[in-house]
Amino acid sequence: MSEKVLRLAADDGLDAERAALDEVFSGRSDGRLLFWRPERNALVMPRRLSRLAGFAEAEALCRDRGWPIALRDTGGEPVPQSPAVLNVALAYAVPLADNEQTRIETAYLRLCQPLCDWLVAMGLDAGLGEVDGAFCDGRYNVNIGGRKLVGTAQRWRRRHSDGRYVVLAHGAILMENQREEMVEVVNAFYQACALEDRCRASSHIALDEHSAAPWQQVEALVGHFRRHLLDQGLSLDA
Repeated sequence: MSEKVLRLAADDGLDAERAALDEVFSGRSDGRLLFWRPERNALVMPRRLSRLAGFAEAEALCRDRGWPIALRDTGGEPVPQSPAVLNVALAYAVPLADNEQTRIETAYLRLCQPLCDWLVAMGLDAGLGEVDGAFCDGRYNVNIGGRKLVGTAQRWRRRHSDGRYVVLAHGAILMENQREEMVEVVNAFYQACALEDRCRASSHIALDEHSAAPWQQVEALVGHFRRHLLDQGLSLDA
């Protein structure tokens, strides 16, 4: 596995992402690219879900199943995090040349294009789009053969000093097949909170279902990111 991948508890990983965004926001960093892998299972979800009437019961249920809940700053829906997942976080100040009307889409593409290039280089059928039955579904899922491999999210801030936007774009890659257990705990959370949403394991795919040694591919992914971001005129701290 690449030495660039940090091993962190889910809460610590979320804190590391917040710190990367803070460094760019404060001007102490031009850009940060962070790779981390959870040390143990957690079900990560937006803070807004903690206000649901059945949240306390759902939290206890998930904890008893071995998936304690961690709260994140971005939106979306519950996402399982575990040692089977590689997280990629990209924080940078948006270039002045970017079109403000399309800045959100541009930020997603800066995150997703290196991921797609990486998968295509492995001979896989990579693309973007929604997948029916996937947890935390979205237009900028990175998919293999129409099944979700990577979930994505963003968090934005605007600096008072120069008015520039700063973004944290995040991707969670399912490196090892834990689809069944992950979907079960997400659906258990929904049921405990009396929500109608349900997920399907068949809507997801793990990289180890196509690659015998997925973690050995991480170094190549780092290279794809650095080359793509350099072509975009973005500088990253070492």
